[in-house]
Amino acid sequence: MLTLTANDVRLGATATDWQDALQQAARDLEAARRTSPDYLAGMMARERQSSTVLGNGIAIPHGTPESRDAVLKTGIRILQFPQGITWHDNARVHVLVVIAAQSDEHLDILRHLTRVLDKPGLAEKLARATDATELVALLSKAPAVAKCDNETLCLGIDASTPNELALIAAARLQSLRCVSTDFLAEIIGQPPVALGQGFWLTHHTVGARRPTLSLATPKRATPELRGVFCLAGPGDECHDLLDRIDNFLARNEPIDGLSGDALLARLSGEAADAVTAKVTLLNTHGLHARPAKYLVQEARRHNASIRIRVLEGDGSAVSATSLTRVIGLGARRGQMLLLSATGDEADQAIVSLTNAIEDGLGENVDPLRSAEPRAPVPEAQPPEPLADDQPVKAVAASPGLALAPAFVMRQPALEYPDSAADSEQQIQRLNQAIDDADGQLRTLIRHAEGGEAAPILSVHVEMLQDEDLYQATLEAINEGASAEAGWWKAIDTAARAQEALSDRLLAERAADLRDVGRRVLANLCGVAMPTPPDTPYILVADDLGPSDVARLDTTRVRGLVTARGGATSHSAILARALGLPAVVGAGEQILTIANGSDLVVDGERGCLVPNPGAERCERIRRRLEKLEALQAQAHEHRNQPATTEDGHTIEVCANLGNTAHTPDAVDRGADGVGLLRTEFIFMAHPEAPDLATQVREYQHAFDALNGLPLVARTLDVGGDKPLDYWPLPQEDNPFLGMRGIRLSLTRPDILETQVRALLTAAGDRPLRIMFPMVKDLEEFRAARAIVSKVQAEVPAGDVQVGVMIEVPSCALLASTLAPEVDFFSVGTNDLTQYTLAIDRGHGQLSAESDGLHPSVLRLIRMTVEAAHAHDRWVGVCGELASDPQAIPVLVGLDVDELSVTSRRVPLVKACIRGLNLENARQQAEKALAMATAAEVRDALEVW
Repeated sequence: MLTLTANDVRLGATATDWQDALQQAARDLEAARRTSPDYLAGMMARERQSSTVLGNGIAIPHGTPESRDAVLKTGIRILQFPQGITWHDNARVHVLVVIAAQSDEHLDILRHLTRVLDKPGLAEKLARATDATELVALLSKAPAVAKCDNETLCLGIDASTPNELALIAAARLQSLRCVSTDFLAEIIGQPPVALGQGFWLTHHTVGARRPTLSLATPKRATPELRGVFCLAGPGDECHDLLDRIDNFLARNEPIDGLSGDALLARLSGEAADAVTAKVTLLNTHGLHARPAKYLVQEARRHNASIRIRVLEGDGSAVSATSLTRVIGLGARRGQMLLLSATGDEADQAIVSLTNAIEDGLGENVDPLRSAEPRAPVPEAQPPEPLADDQPVKAVAASPGLALAPAFVMRQPALEYPDSAADSEQQIQRLNQAIDDADGQLRTLIRHAEGGEAAPILSVHVEMLQDEDLYQATLEAINEGASAEAGWWKAIDTAARAQEALSDRLLAERAADLRDVGRRVLANLCGVAMPTPPDTPYILVADDLGPSDVARLDTTRVRGLVTARGGATSHSAILARALGLPAVVGAGEQILTIANGSDLVVDGERGCLVPNPGAERCERIRRRLEKLEALQAQAHEHRNQPATTEDGHTIEVCANLGNTAHTPDAVDRGADGVGLLRTEFIFMAHPEAPDLATQVREYQHAFDALNGLPLVARTLDVGGDKPLDYWPLPQEDNPFLGMRGIRLSLTRPDILETQVRALLTAAGDRPLRIMFPMVKDLEEFRAARAIVSKVQAEVPAGDVQVGVMIEVPSCALLASTLAPEVDFFSVGTNDLTQYTLAIDRGHGQLSAESDGLHPSVLRLIRMTVEAAHAHDRWVGVCGELASDPQAIPVLVGLDVDELSVTSRRVPLVKACIRGLNLENARQQAEKALAMATAAEVRDALEVW
C-alpha cells in the first residue's frame, strides 16, 4: 500500500498556473525515477476528463489507465504551494499529492485523504506548514470515527428526570467501552442542558475514548422531557454528531413509537417522509473516485434531495451530489448502502440510483458469492521426536545454563462455533471477556510493578482497547459470526498485517497481539491456561507472550525454550531481565519433548539437549556447580572494581529501562548507569511529560547512585517505537527512517525540555548525555547546540556529551567526531544489524546477526582508536557487553566501559578480573583476523 512520507515532500513551491504546477509534479516523479516523460500527458488527460481536486486545498493529480505504461515504479510526491494555485475548475489548491500507480494502489491514499477533508482550517494549515513531517501528519491523521448506532440508543427507559436519563445514557457508553468511569463521574457532577422541544444534552471530554452519541428516551414522554442526548469526546471530533442533533431538532419530527433503526435514520439526516432503498455495493475497490463520480452525476440529474449512508456503519447520511462526501463514506464491496430521497422526483431518483449501483456505476462488477463450505484441512503430520542426548541448535536469547525437567506448555484446544444467531448476546459475551482480560492484565501489572514486564503488559491493556479490533469484531458478529470467531478473525487479520510488513519489531509485536487475543478467546471459551508444576522446571512452548513470562514463578522456572521467536522478542527481553537462560527459534520438534524429561538449556551457546545421557548430565552438573560458585563469589565481590590480573580497570555499569531499577543496579555493584533508556517516561504518559515530571523521574536515579555517573540516552523513539501523541507516517523500513536524534531534532522543544530536566535533576552530580542514531558530525552539532543553550541557563557541575555508535557511518567517521564529543558508547545491537544488514529477530537469519562478526569488531576498534587519540572514553552498552566470549575481545580492543543488564554486573566484573590485558589483546587480534563470526567463536572457544 502506498503511504505518505516526509521524504516525498517538496515545500514552498511556486507556479504560474495549474499547468505549470502539473509539469513540476511530473518532473518530480521523473527525477525520482518513478515515471517516464510520457506520464505528464496521462495526467493532463485525466484533468480533461475531470478535475482531480478533492477539496480543502488538496488535489491528487494522476494518470489515466492508458498511461500506466509510463509508470516505472509506484510512488508519490507531495508539492506544497503556500501561495495557492487556481485550478482549472476555479478551486484553490495548496497541496498536490501526485500519484504514479501501476494498478489501483492509489485508491487507499484517496480514501484516506477524503477522511481528512473536513478538518477545520485544513487548507490554511497546509499552506502555512513549514515542516515536511507536519504536512504529512496533516494529511495522514484520520479523524476519530464517531459512534451512534443501535447499541448507543436507550429507548423507553423508566425514568422521569433528565439527570436519570443522562446517567443511563452515560452508563451505556461505558458498557460499550466508548468512555471510562471518569466520564461517568463527570456526568454525575453536571446537570444536562435544555435544547428545547423537550430534549436535553449532557457532554464531556474527560474519559472519552472515541466521539460517541447516545440518546435515552423516557417510557412516558412529556413536552418537557422527550429525550436526553449524551455526547462524549472533544468538540473538534464531535462536529458530525452535533450536526446530527441540530438537524434532528430543526425538523422537529415526532419520534414516539419509532424503532431504533427509524430513529437512527432521523439522526442520520433522513426525513420521515423520504423514499428509501437498500442496495449492495459490488465494485471491487469500493466506492472510490470513478464510481463515486458516476453516482454523483446520476444523483444530480434528478430534482430531489438525495442522501446516502453505509447501513453497517454508524455515520450520518451524506449528500449524494457531493463527490468528496460520497468518497469519504469509504464504502467497501459487499456493504449495504441506504439511499433516501425527498422532493418531486424522489421515487424516480431512488430507482435510477439503485439500478446504477447494481450495474456497477460504470465498472464491470461480479455478484457476491454465497459463503462456500470450507474444505477440510488435512491433518498435519506430527514432527519427528528429537533424538536423546543430541544438541539442538537454536538462537541464544538469554545467557546462562540450566538442567531441569521439561514442562511443555501446550496451548489448550479452544473449540467454538463459527456462527451464532444472537448477535446482541455475542456482543455482551465479548465485552465481558474483554473486561475480564483487562482485569487479569492489570493484576499482572500490579504484581510486576517496577519490573520489565509492567510496561509491556500496559501495552497489552492498550491493545485490548483498540477500537479497530473491537469494530472489526462487531462487524463479524453482526454478519453472523460467534464472538469467538469474530474476535479471533480480527486478531489474526491484524497480526498477519503486521507480520506482512517484514519489519522485525512489528512482526514480533504481532506475537503480543496474538497473546492478547488468546487471553480474550480463552475467557470466551471458559478455558484456563495450563499450570506449571510446583517443582523446578524448564518451560518449553511454541512461543511465549509477555503475559506468559510475567506469570512465571522465578523461584521454580530454570530456563525457557521456544519453537519460534527471535532474540529481540518481548519474551527474550524479559528472560534476560529475569536472568533466566533462554533459547528461542528451536523449531516445532521441541514440542515433542515429554513432560518431566530432563532438558539442558545453554543460553550462551544457543542450544538445548533433550534427555541428556549420564556423562553429559555429569558435565553439566559440574559446570553448574562451577557457575554457582562463580556467581556466589562474584556477588560477594560485586562492589570491588573490575581490574584485570595485570592492573587494568574497566568500569562495569548497568543498562536501565526505568529509574526505579537504579537502587537494584547499585546493590549489584554497578559502577554507574551506562545506559538509561529515557523513552520509558515518554511512553508511560498520554502526552509529552513536562519539565517537572521528568525532573522527578531523573532525580530518583541520581539520588540512588550516590555520586556514581549516569549516562542518559535522549529520547529514542520513532519508526519502530512510535508515540501516540507524536504521530508519524508509516514507513516501509522504520529502522532506516525517522527515529532517534533525527526525529528529536524535528521537535527541538521536546529535546530541550528533556535536556533541561536532566541538567536540573543532576545538579553537581555526574551526568553523561548521549544522542542515539547519530550518523555524522552535523547531527551531533545540532543536538550539542541545544545542550549548550540550556547549560547557559541551567549550570550543572559534571556534564559530558557524547554519541551512541549505532550507525556504521558514525564509526567510520569517529575520527571527525572525536575532537568534539566527550565520549562514545557502542550500541552493538543496532550496529550489528546495520553492518550485516540482518534483522536480529529474523526467523532464518537471526542466529547470523552476531556482534562478534569481524566487521563489527573492526568498527569498534576504529571507534576506540579515534576516541583515545583525543583522550575520549568508549563504552559498549549492547548485548555483546555481557557475552562471556566477547568480553575478553572487548577488553582487548581497549574499551573503557561495559554496560550490561543489572543481573549480569557481578559476573561480568568477575570475568574481567580473571583476564590478563595482554592476553585479551591477543584474543582481539585473533578475532579481527577471522573472516566470519563463526570462525571468531571457534577460535575463542579453543583459546
